[in-house]
Amino acid sequence: MKQEKLGWLATNPFYTKRFGIYVGRKCRAMTVQDVAKELKLDWHTVKALDKEYMEEQLRRNPVAGPGVIGVDEIALRKGHRYRIVVSDLGRGRPIWYGGQDRSEESMDRFYQWLGSKKAKKIRLAVMDMWKAFENSTRKNVPWAAILFDKFHVIRHLGEALDKVRKMEYARLSGKDRSYIKGQKYTLLSSKENLTLDGRRALRKLLKANKRLHTAYLLKESFGQLWSYQTEGWARRFFDNWKDSLKWQRLKPYEKFAEMIERHWDGVAAYSKPENKVSLGFVEGLNNKIRVLQRRAYGLRDEEYLRLKILTCMLKEI
Repeated sequence: MKQEKLGWLATNPFYTKRFGIYVGRKCRAMTVQDVAKELKLDWHTVKALDKEYMEEQLRRNPVAGPGVIGVDEIALRKGHRYRIVVSDLGRGRPIWYGGQDRSEESMDRFYQWLGSKKAKKIRLAVMDMWKAFENSTRKNVPWAAILFDKFHVIRHLGEALDKVRKMEYARLSGKDRSYIKGQKYTLLSSKENLTLDGRRALRKLLKANKRLHTAYLLKESFGQLWSYQTEGWARRFFDNWKDSLKWQRLKPYEKFAEMIERHWDGVAAYSKPENKVSLGFVEGLNNKIRVLQRRAYGLRDEEYLRLKILTCMLKEI
């Protein structure tokens, strides 16, 4: 017996490639259940066709040697189950998803997968201050510079501000305490993101509590660190910022300053002209991944999630 192969047939013999691509495009914006309901198909069929579509996307867009990589972890579910996501920041796409956790061994797997030839092109690695990522990168690509992501640094500073808020709430009582209650996100949000009511509440809070006012101003001014063009000026700004903590009795801020001191090389790397990269991509990718995870609730297929993450920035077929 002989069987003729037709180019327009999909791997699934019941559907054409054109229909499979149509389903895949639908699944980029809709849940599997919604697509199955609209097209009157079984959801298993829709998921299988979507997988074929994403595999074809990856086949048409092979991974090239990245010059700048972004490293971050995502939490799969409760219980501190993590996976690592590595992105090519130059081309604006995630290129690897894997590992068993966020350990150094899991990070080593990425460099093994990438291969020594492509790894030689890496000149800069952007990451948070997780020691395992830093150790693995220094071991596998020792020539690459390491830059600590601005958004993760600011997040640590936000946590320090929240600790100050909790300390003030515990210290005060009566009317002074009522100004602080329920104002966590008002205090931590950027001023431009607040509503009119939020800005009024912030003004009232800062007027009522001098220590929180000082902590808030220090947090807002710290972002200036990433605007300097040379490491010398960045260092001068940080030293002045750190000196302004004296006599303020802001222990969480002092611990934050000590952490920055320990990781200074990775923070100051951004002041070098060759390291001026878009740091917003990794944070934007994280938000997109969280949307994908919410949309795929109930699905336990990690391979499906991997394909969704790796293709979320690729153009549709």
